[in-house]
Amino acid sequence: MSEVPFANRKVAGQALAERLTARVGKNNVLVLALPRGGVPVAAEVARALGAPLDVMVVRKLGMPGHEEFAMGAIASGGVKVLDPSLLQRLRLSENTVQAVVDKETRELARRERAYRGDRPYPDFKGKEAILVDDGIATGASMRAAIQAVRQLGAEHCTLAVPVAPSETLEELASEVDEIVCVATPEPFRAVGQWYVEFGQTSDDEVSACLSDPALRSGGTRA
Repeated sequence: MSEVPFANRKVAGQALAERLTARVGKNNVLVLALPRGGVPVAAEVARALGAPLDVMVVRKLGMPGHEEFAMGAIASGGVKVLDPSLLQRLRLSENTVQAVVDKETRELARRERAYRGDRPYPDFKGKEAILVDDGIATGASMRAAIQAVRQLGAEHCTLAVPVAPSETLEELASEVDEIVCVATPEPFRAVGQWYVEFGQTSDDEVSACLSDPALRSGGTRA
């Protein structure tokens, strides 16, 4: 069993890859990282599986004044996920919510340009999309990413993370074909609690992983 807390994202990615070895050498697998923190984790998964690495850009929609709490998320392709019960409870106006959506849409577009440039998404038809992040808390960002890969035509969607609360995984189970998670510690509190080193991943780190020819192509695969 892998030791938790994980030393860093690289170690967490290696532990996660050990749970995905059945995919080694398969030519229908795409590893998609949720930037930025999910990229170094996904890089280790892609390297171990010999699968191409790409990104699924998502942005959490934080509550005004309490941005660490998600009221939803957006993802590439115009996907928007909101928590209607939370919005009703907080009595947030439509204009207030839209202002947050507009702000995060601009940041999503900036990150897509930075990470992908003009490069189109890969062909998802007949493929298994493995969505990787460094962990899940509420699941809002991952839910948006799942909808995005479904929209792009993925045949099989696997959610793969080093750490997450069991109740969140249960909520997401009906939206994916498979869930792979190394640890579900309780009480959970926050993703960063389960890493010794949990510094912010930079845009440069993301770009370095995505520009690595071996990771882009899936190792020896063309």
